[in-house]
Amino acid sequence: MNRPLRHIAIFCGLLMLALLVRANWVQFVQAGDLSTDKKNRRVLINQYAVPRGNIVVGGRPITGSVQVEGSDFKYKRTYTNGPMYAQVTGYASQSMGMTLLENTYDGVLSGTDDRLAFERFTDVVTGKERRGGDIITTIDPKAQEAAYKGLTGLKARGSVVALEPATGKVLALVSTPSADPGTFSGNSLKESKEFTSLDADKGKPLANRALRETFPPGSTFKILTAAAALEHGVVTDVDASSGAASPYPLPLSSNKIGSQAGDAVCDKASLKTAMQYSCNNVFLDAAVKLGNDKMLETAEKFGYNKDVYSDEIGDLRAVKSLYPNGLDKPGTALTGMGQGSLTSTPMQMAMVTAALVNKGKVMQPYIVDEVRTPALDTLEKHEPKEMNQAVSEETAAKVREMMEHTAKEGSAQRALIDGITVGGKTGTAQRGVDVREQVPYGWFVSYGIKPDGKSVAVAVFIDPTAMDISREDISGGSLAGPIARDVMKAVLEN
Repeated sequence: MNRPLRHIAIFCGLLMLALLVRANWVQFVQAGDLSTDKKNRRVLINQYAVPRGNIVVGGRPITGSVQVEGSDFKYKRTYTNGPMYAQVTGYASQSMGMTLLENTYDGVLSGTDDRLAFERFTDVVTGKERRGGDIITTIDPKAQEAAYKGLTGLKARGSVVALEPATGKVLALVSTPSADPGTFSGNSLKESKEFTSLDADKGKPLANRALRETFPPGSTFKILTAAAALEHGVVTDVDASSGAASPYPLPLSSNKIGSQAGDAVCDKASLKTAMQYSCNNVFLDAAVKLGNDKMLETAEKFGYNKDVYSDEIGDLRAVKSLYPNGLDKPGTALTGMGQGSLTSTPMQMAMVTAALVNKGKVMQPYIVDEVRTPALDTLEKHEPKEMNQAVSEETAAKVREMMEHTAKEGSAQRALIDGITVGGKTGTAQRGVDVREQVPYGWFVSYGIKPDGKSVAVAVFIDPTAMDISREDISGGSLAGPIARDVMKAVLEN
């Protein structure tokens, strides 16, 4: 063999060797990743080859599956009361992917989870079709319905979160406007256009405002400011004069901040009176006296600046609520009344309220109570988990006393329920650089406690941008208060 031919033979041999190495690498090393890659169409075909297991609310499935003709995806997802439960279930779309519970528990719902290997084996032996497991949620269907009807009745953008304070169970989770995930669960051109239309809608019907968006919490944050002031000894007597002038001179500034209740009521008011009438000056002054470090410390104990939805549980994902570090005196003062650079999710404000009911203990929120096999055996059972002791039991009791006084005699009266101990706090949060040009947000946080100890904490958020309402008529008490009351009634009278 001459030299050129020998070189060509060696080169071809090296190419063959490289091909064999690559083939073995793909077959044996990357096989697992490739076989489960979401871009692998076989994975999708397998996911939708059988009816999915169900997501269950109140003992009844709110999901289903229907057979599809003329597609290699044999079944597609259906939803009962889809818009009402969309922020709980998420969606399972053959063309758009999966979100929320549909995504987190896809392995169980599609029957492909490794823990269901025995069930799959017995199904093969007996000739049965593969079956998916079920996800049992903590949602109270009556509370969910009350929240959804309340928001849609206002035709408002907003959200509602209801928690069981002692455990962290999510009893209601609603965001409006919403959409039916079943309208785009397939992979037809019509369904793709439906998703594109919803995604482009300015009302953001696919958004989850309860978990994934943050807003200034306004005066609802005053319950946390009050807790911080009591916990750190800045206030020792909730009935004593605060000495804070109204209007309040903002530190290092020529600005003075008044209160809607008026200077006659708010000037040098006690913390209890300030909570009742939502006097800004008292909470601005409390935040200044506490300073940024102590305000930050208390906020973080309630869950701010943290990923409180851990990977261990995986059934709930939320963006962080933010309390900034390193604020100057005017910035710290503004956070005392829930304004400035402070932001919060509705879930976070529900957690703060629930912790005050639960003797100062913050519980990990969770929305899945149990995960079951197709044979109804338990795969997972959630146990309540304490996140933090935010404030002492004594401090929590004093804040509740003020919130209950506010519900009886102040701005939160719209949440009162006969035979139930109710505490509440309204909030109207300014937004934008020019607050005169932007309609404010409406907030309401409340709790209800039955004589037997059963309780619920609720946070309601209203964005009235799309509503036909004047700026003067926007308030957390008038818009959000009745919704909070109906949700509490649904839980406590159920």
